[in-house]
Amino acid sequence: MNHDSKGETTMAELQYTVTGMTCGHCEASVRREVSKLTGVEDIQVSAAAGTLKIATAADLADEAVLAAVDEAGYAAARA
Repeated sequence: MNHDSKGETTMAELQYTVTGMTCGHCEASVRREVSKLTGVEDIQVSAAAGTLKIATAADLADEAVLAAVDEAGYAAARA
């Protein structure tokens, strides 16, 4: 977990570029797989922009996120 100087949990935002998404169903598929990862607090997915933003209070490995996006049927890279 990330903590600030007062020992309180802080949120980190991770951003990725996702290719292959074309519609709301695509967004839902990515959201469903990424939401299974431990520590994910919020997910924003945009097929139009080709982006994935994750808010997390835990240390979330890029490899885990990329694997989840791959499981949904798309390719991603850290933005």
